[in-house]
Order: sequence, then structure tokens, then C-alpha cells
Amino acid sequence: MLNYAWVGFFICAFLMAICQSFFIGNAQIWTLLINEIFASSKLAFEICLSLTGILCFWLGIMKIAEASGIMNLLARFLHPLFKRIMPEVPAESPAIGSIVMNMAANMLGLDNAATPMGIRAMEQLQEHNPRKDTASNAQILFMVINSSAVTLIPITILMYRAQMGSANPSAVFIPILLATSLSTFFGFLCVAFVQKINLFNKVILAYLLAFVLLIGGATLGFYRLDPTVRAEVSAEVGNFIIFALIIFFICYALLKKVKVYDAFVEGAKDGFTTAVRIIPYLVAMLVAIAVLRASGVLDYIVLGLGKFFAIIGLNTDFVPALPTAIMKPLSGSGARAMMIETMNTYGVDSFPAFVSSIIQGSTETTFYVLAVYFGAVKITKIRHALPCALLADLMGIILAITFAYLFYVKS
Repeated sequence: MLNYAWVGFFICAFLMAICQSFFIGNAQIWTLLINEIFASSKLAFEICLSLTGILCFWLGIMKIAEASGIMNLLARFLHPLFKRIMPEVPAESPAIGSIVMNMAANMLGLDNAATPMGIRAMEQLQEHNPRKDTASNAQILFMVINSSAVTLIPITILMYRAQMGSANPSAVFIPILLATSLSTFFGFLCVAFVQKINLFNKVILAYLLAFVLLIGGATLGFYRLDPTVRAEVSAEVGNFIIFALIIFFICYALLKKVKVYDAFVEGAKDGFTTAVRIIPYLVAMLVAIAVLRASGVLDYIVLGLGKFFAIIGLNTDFVPALPTAIMKPLSGSGARAMMIETMNTYGVDSFPAFVSSIIQGSTETTFYVLAVYFGAVKITKIRHALPCALLADLMGIILAITFAYLFYVKS
């Protein structure tokens, strides 16, 4: 599936470039495409280079947690749930603890911590995968949940809205949380349907209820804060939790007489090799996405969708935000640029900017996650991972637009 998508990006870009060159007379399109290939190749390497230090540090910390037995404690606590949704993963596997840490970091909006933890979880799940080139059910479920991960605190989006002079930067907080939570739940349902997971099992229902209460409680707590301090408090709380966990891991390991420094160095070595291993996968994906964007394919898709929605009689006020929606599964930085462009063009407190902000916070960069996570363990056959992830993305976009209409208040 990923192979067909990659080839399709290039073919669509090439056909669009031919149309622009011969029918519109844009002779510069070929130069633009080649420049984008070189620039995106360089960007992919720079991303991996900047990720190397972060990977080394966090995988070193995760190694300390493994050596001290913390991951086993987490695994035992969640074993009743994972035994039912990931039956091929042994109860004692540290992968469960890594998955929990990854999901917690995503909820707090701490991307720098979430990615190394997610890669580590994928590597640990690979140890239980009998077909090393093919994604297992457990890896697919984890990837889909991760690619539509609940972001409890959309720090960067609130920051951009505040910097651009929004009268109420936190107005998107609740709709983002609702959209991202429901899109993650929908992604889980898609995978559960394909993998025939029994969702009516009492244990699964109990954990899902606990998840809903956790998200609901956190939402209510942050919603009651003054909007002017909400983003600052959320950032401080997230950073405190992460630093406190680092100290806890180290101290607990010392109590268990673990050679902390040696364990850290061993994990950091894994971080370096992982960063090098994902370079070709990331180069391949970012180049294809950049070429597709530069060719103008996305612009024509938005134009066509706008006309389609107008024909069927829908309100089209949200159409200017669609570039963010189309770009989001492909490129995080590209989607962020589209969001900022919408804010600049229509005003930060306009309806298109409001929709664009919610979309940016409710979905994830699916193709990036696929390239990094599956590339880290050299998986080439991803089975139903991409369709389920894209369906979750689509649901997130639909919900983002729906909640925007419900929550938007014209200033």
C-alpha cells in the first residue's frame, strides 16, 4: 500500500507538471520540481540529524527504565487490556510500557519525547513479530493509534494563535480535544473491525471508560483555567511530568542497583543506529510529498472540492482551510505552513483560520509516522495500517469542520 502511494505521488506530480508546461506555458515547473527534490532530500537528512540527539537521550532513559523493571510493572498493570487487543504480545514484554509512555507524551504534546518512545515500542513489538518484513496486528494497532494520537494540550497551535494576535487563542482548545479524541477512537474501531477484536469484552469496556474519564477530567480542569494562562500552565505541567519521570527512572534504577550510566549509554547507542536507519525511508517519503505539493496537485484538489461542495448545497466557508487538511497526513511542517498562511490571508480569528487550527490539532502526519516507525524496523508490507490510519485522519477532518461550526463565535 505504501509502495503504491509513493509511486502515485510521483506520477500525479509528473502529469500535473506536463499539463502546466504544455497547456499553461509554465516552463519553470521543471526547475521548481528538481529544486524541491534536492531541498526535501536535504531536509530529511537534517530532520534525522536533529533527531539523533533526542533519540540517543530518550532511548538511553528508556533503557534505564527497562533495566530497572519499570516497564515490566507498567506491562503487568495493563496486561488485562493488551492481552485482549494485542494477544500476540507476551505479558512480560516491555513494549507495553513503551506504548504507554509514547501515548502519554503525545497527549501532553511533547513530540520530542513521543517519537523516540514510539520507535522503541515498535522495535520491541518487532521482537514478537514472526514475519519481520510484514507489520503484525499489534504494530498496526499501535501505529494507527499513534498516527491519530490524542493531543491533550495543543501547545504550538495556541502559541501561533496568540502570536498572531487572536482575541481568544484558547478558543480552539475544546474542539481540538473532542476531534482528536474521537478520531483516535474511530481509528481504534477500524483496526478492531479488521482484526476482529471483541469490543464488548468487559475488560476492554472498563479501560475505555477509564480513558474517557481521564480525557474528560483533564479537559474540564484545563477548561476552567483562565484562557490567558491555559497554554502556559499546560506547557509547564507537561514539562514537569517528563522531568519528574526522568528523575524517578534514575532513582528507582539506583535502588534496584542498576548500573545507570552503563544502561544509558547502551540505550543511547541504539538511538544513534536507529536515527541512521530511518534516513532512507524519510528521504523517500519527504521527496515524494514535496514534489506532489510543488506540482500544484493539492491546489487543484482544493478547487475541485470547493466546487463539489457548492454544487451539493453545502456551506463552503470551510473550504479555504482544506489545504491544511490535505497536507496534514503528508507533512507536519507543510500543514503548519498552510495553517499560518490561512491565518495571514483571512485573519487569525476568521472562520477559515479557526477550522484550520482545529484540523491541525486533530489529525497526525500519517505518512511521516509510517515512514519513521516502520522504517525503524525495516517493515515494507504494512497491510491494513495505511487505510485504517487514513480513515481516522478523514474522520478527524470531518469532526474538526463539524466542531468548528458548533464552537465558532464571530468576534
